[in-house]
Amino acid sequence: MEIELAAQLATLGHPQRLRIWRLLMRRYPDALPAGEIAEATGLKNSTLSVYLSALRKAALITQDRLGTSLRYRAEVGSAAMMLNHLFADCCRSRPELCFAPLAAPRSVLFLCTGNSARSLMAEALLRDLGAGRFAVHSAGKQPAGAPHPLALEVLRAQGHDTDGLHSKGFDAVPEQVDVVLTLCDRAANEDCPAFPGQPLTSHWGLPDPVTLGDFQQTYAALHQRLTAFLSLAVDTHDRAALQRGLDAIAHTGVPA
Repeated sequence: MEIELAAQLATLGHPQRLRIWRLLMRRYPDALPAGEIAEATGLKNSTLSVYLSALRKAALITQDRLGTSLRYRAEVGSAAMMLNHLFADCCRSRPELCFAPLAAPRSVLFLCTGNSARSLMAEALLRDLGAGRFAVHSAGKQPAGAPHPLALEVLRAQGHDTDGLHSKGFDAVPEQVDVVLTLCDRAANEDCPAFPGQPLTSHWGLPDPVTLGDFQQTYAALHQRLTAFLSLAVDTHDRAALQRGLDAIAHTGVPA
């Protein structure tokens, strides 16, 4: 394992390879086409190909094919082994010495670039579905300034109180959150602040709604996912199990 660990750390020692790996870790369990990775990182295709090959060789990412498109996904099992081995001596094989134990999540943050539609809808939904169980927040890196009118229309039609919903930036995020969920690919592709408290994170990507029908479908998808979220055993201190549940909801709408 020492040889494999050294190779992985050397691979991640290059800033652009590290950037690609962090992007794919943020987007997990999604598999991204090379074109989207190039757009998010600003790398030329030829350069990106070399970096992706190095990350694959170090078993940090995987590659599969969908039609004619090659897609890349973070290899989280390999990453977990790398980190466990790296911190083995530091933690004396007791990860609780290095990582904060997971308390029952009480604060959830939804992120979207503009914080005008998907993240605001999720904020209103979880606030009501959770019946006060969570402190719910939403924000965006480039806040649009006002909620999308169709988002408010759909929420009101479903009986949600929209008073107080407004588009806001990261400066409105509380000092500590327990779970961070990104809802648009652009937000997941961007570097976000390092939120204190080691929050669990997952990407629940949904298409950008345009028409009233789109907003209704977005509401239905969020309702399904947040209902599944509430069914998770959030009182457990098994951080890995909760992370797996969050990632499963992203793809199937129900925890694994």
